[in-house]
Amino acid sequence: MSHTVVTTTTTTTTTSSSDGRFCNIGYARSFHGLLKIAQVVVLLIAFLCVYCEQRRHEYSAFRYFEVVTAWFLIVFLIFFLMYLFRLQSKITCINWTLTEFLHYAVGGILVFIASIVAAVKSYGISALIAGSVSAFLCSQYVQYMC
Repeated sequence: MSHTVVTTTTTTTTTSSSDGRFCNIGYARSFHGLLKIAQVVVLLIAFLCVYCEQRRHEYSAFRYFEVVTAWFLIVFLIFFLMYLFRLQSKITCINWTLTEFLHYAVGGILVFIASIVAAVKSYGISALIAGSVSAFLCSQYVQYMC
């Protein structure tokens, strides 16, 4: 009787998402990272267009616009830095996906309302119109993100 011995070798390789680096540069180059950077730039343009214009007639309407865009801009930067430095994996007691979704939903609606109000109250001043159009574009980005 002849016996045949079959030997199989299994090689397992594991890759870690945390490759020892402190900063996740790959996120900044991904589609979502680039979209967040674009939103920050567009919001900054909208904020600066309205903030730097001196001929405003309706101060309360444009103050609302400034507050909403500044708040949304700051929170975008916080989320971007959180993903860039991988803080969402270190702070696990918060559901980051739900938190980000709620931020996009509430912020998108508020920026959309602020851009409509700024467009109506702009009185043909080009900087105010540019700010409201930029904010409207950012609110459309937010709808894509959700």
